[in-house]
Amino acid sequence: MSFLRLAFGTGDEAIHGNKVVLRRPRLGHFEEWKALRQTSRKHLEMWEPTWDDNEFSRSAFRQRVNAYNERAANDEGHSFYLFHNETDALVGGLTLSYIRRGVSQSGTLGYWTGEPYAGMGLMKDAILALITVARSRFALHRLEAACIPHNDRSRHLLLACGFEAEGYAKAYVKIAGKWEDHLLFGRVLD
Repeated sequence: MSFLRLAFGTGDEAIHGNKVVLRRPRLGHFEEWKALRQTSRKHLEMWEPTWDDNEFSRSAFRQRVNAYNERAANDEGHSFYLFHNETDALVGGLTLSYIRRGVSQSGTLGYWTGEPYAGMGLMKDAILALITVARSRFALHRLEAACIPHNDRSRHLLLACGFEAEGYAKAYVKIAGKWEDHLLFGRVLD
């Protein structure tokens, strides 16, 4: 049994920020997730890999949640949905993925915010809440993240969360059907 399973238990424990609470995705989140993702599709599509209409089916969502659970059970990644503390509305998602153990003890952040909630400081609160528990719950030493160079909001968000710019990766990730360069960021958790 991995350290993570011992430290994080069943995975039902929430992570609390000042503005949001991070919870594991569940099948019961489907309708709210689908509504937010579809409402925010134009807002998000310039920053994400291309999604087809099938991605919004209940079946695809079930597969997505099952994959999240499998990655968590194998200590490969941990996905969370963000819920507003006051309204309990789903506002976005945050994933800690590509976890590397051994001498690295690091993972990579990915995140999205629904359009109605963008610019409200909710993602900053979520990332800072995750940083607070990254060592104790996930036994991580370092977090990494990347964003498209012209995504000023994301770049400023990472810097505001204590990440430092570390490099530039050419044709790093395929976004909206095109290979995009990315700025690379890191934060040591000591």
